[in-house]
Amino acid sequence: MSAKTLKEVCSQLDKIFKIRQAEDFDNVGLLCGNPDREVTGILVTHDALEDVVEEAIEKGFNMIVAFHPIIFSGLKSLTGKNYVEKAVLKAIENKIAIYAMHTAFDNDYFGVNYKICEVLGLKNQKILMPKSKNFKKLEVFVPNDHADQVKNAILEAGAGSIGFYDECSFAVEGTGSYRAKEGANPFLGEINEREVVKENVLSFIFENFRQNDILKSMFAAHPYEEVAYNIISLENDNQYAGLGRYGDLDTEMPLDEFLKFVKKIFNLEIIRYSNTSKKTIKRVGVLGGSGASGIKSAMAVGCDAYLTGDVKYHDFFSGENKLLIADIGHFESEQFVTQQLYEILSENFTNFAIAKTSKKNNPVNYFI
Repeated sequence: MSAKTLKEVCSQLDKIFKIRQAEDFDNVGLLCGNPDREVTGILVTHDALEDVVEEAIEKGFNMIVAFHPIIFSGLKSLTGKNYVEKAVLKAIENKIAIYAMHTAFDNDYFGVNYKICEVLGLKNQKILMPKSKNFKKLEVFVPNDHADQVKNAILEAGAGSIGFYDECSFAVEGTGSYRAKEGANPFLGEINEREVVKENVLSFIFENFRQNDILKSMFAAHPYEEVAYNIISLENDNQYAGLGRYGDLDTEMPLDEFLKFVKKIFNLEIIRYSNTSKKTIKRVGVLGGSGASGIKSAMAVGCDAYLTGDVKYHDFFSGENKLLIADIGHFESEQFVTQQLYEILSENFTNFAIAKTSKKNNPVNYFI
């Protein structure tokens, strides 16, 4: 990969992490930095804190790729009065860019929760909360001799990608008619005369966030002055994108043994967990970070246990004694993210250095 400028690197990152599939409330992508500046190195971190910025300065790197966005809500001033402003101000003063992907990577099929399930050894994995109302269908009418040209352009823009399949489309041949009025510049036919044309109706399913790119490519490739097309919102859930994940242990475990297993796997000081009538654990749901919102979904898919972080007092009741809710910590549940990002960036960018931060990001300490 030959990306050199910050703009080029961010463009590639946006594609790798499908940045536009992030949740609406999130603040992802390039948070600060001059897009025209050449990238000298990337420091990968969980949180872009002030000491991480200092480490980037020491290493001579001018870009930080973080999981969490250091700028989450709007900044009304930038004077260094809190930990967010201190980090951002130091980054700007030292010409260091900060990029974050957060819920885009949470929603990714091979993202945060995929890794959690992998280290737990879960089989038959599925998305816990698939993205709903995430798909649309495009139907476009094209003269037969231009059908392949338009279809290829639309597919290259990302339409027709569903899970582990791409270039998916459907075509129906038929007959279209129209009459061009004064002022028109028809590709086929004469002014004020009805034209009958053999056409294909091309159909594609696509994810919402791809719509602008797809339409831009369609219009550029289509021969007609006025393109006839429909966009239809679908009710289908996207089974390959969404928050959380669940799967099955190879062997059912007694409750106590499962908790010991989780504590060892995640190197935990402590686990906070709910009451449950479960004696054994087989199906496990996970959601890295603050995941109380997934408790009901975990129950609905028959999970015996649900691992997440930031569970509040009343949330522990919501399992109704039918589900083991285990709070393993926000950072602890996301602890594999930095290594994941490092591996992805190292594979995709080879013309400058990539390094993981050596700084401690977890703000929570435990006195045992």
